[in-house]
Amino acid sequence: MSVEVNNLTKIYGTQKALDNVSFSVSEGDILGFLGPNGAGKSTTMKILSCFIPQTSGEATIGGKNVKSESLEVRRLVGYLPEHNPLYKDMYIKEYLLYIAKLYGIARPFNRVKDMIELTGLGREQKKLISQISKGYRQRVGLAQAMIHNPEVLIMDEPTSGLDPNQLMEIRNVIREIGKEKIVIFSTHIMQEVEALCNRVIIINKGKIVLDDNTEKLQTVSKGSTTVMVQFVSPGKIDTTRFKHIKGLKDIKHTENNVFEFTSERDSDIREQIFDSCVSAGYKIIRMEHRQFSMEDIFQQLTLKS
Repeated sequence: MSVEVNNLTKIYGTQKALDNVSFSVSEGDILGFLGPNGAGKSTTMKILSCFIPQTSGEATIGGKNVKSESLEVRRLVGYLPEHNPLYKDMYIKEYLLYIAKLYGIARPFNRVKDMIELTGLGREQKKLISQISKGYRQRVGLAQAMIHNPEVLIMDEPTSGLDPNQLMEIRNVIREIGKEKIVIFSTHIMQEVEALCNRVIIINKGKIVLDDNTEKLQTVSKGSTTVMVQFVSPGKIDTTRFKHIKGLKDIKHTENNVFEFTSERDSDIREQIFDSCVSAGYKIIRMEHRQFSMEDIFQQLTLKS
């Protein structure tokens, strides 16, 4: 089982929401799909789940074309959209049973019971959907997306509205599903990506700007650190006085009285900076040690244009 996307383009009027996007995902992958608002994440997911057609390009799931074989694709895909559409006047158990019967699932009562247990809906199952919190509605949406045991699970911000305990539980569910199936989900939470994903795609203005494995990105993100130093009188600072510091990569005057000292991998240069400032008579009012993170990678790729 695989998801193949080739030169996918989507145009709304004069706006190009997707611009020749290509990527592939294999069984066992948990792909984090990242990007700022309006980057094209939801559009890509809607095309893959057969909700809207692409303008050009091709996408296949399990060898089935999402445009010409949409019914076959929908049998393979479970989809949780960003705005979770539920029948709020139905009871949770009633709603899931209704969805199971729509899919023609054999022994639907057993399957609903399994989904309620998997998503932690046991205590709420006899309530109306209108009576439960947003976090529990997300669980109901996740249960309906998985109820037909799809090969590919596509989720648009699935952990939105969950409290920390619910977040941990849903992460565990996604992690277990990802061992056997393809999982693609969008999020704005970098910790989510680090905790769950083995692949990351960052999309910006309809184009993919990064496609890599999480382990490599985490290694890169931990490769250097920055020491933020705020001086009393920045106009008197001569940065050449710091060039001798072992492990120093770069110095930048950023804003107000703050200078950024960027170091090599695993180099802690704070003590050397402090000693140099003392010998030069520079007065420090703040020193902050900040490690380069995946959030920095995201910002560099999405803000530079």
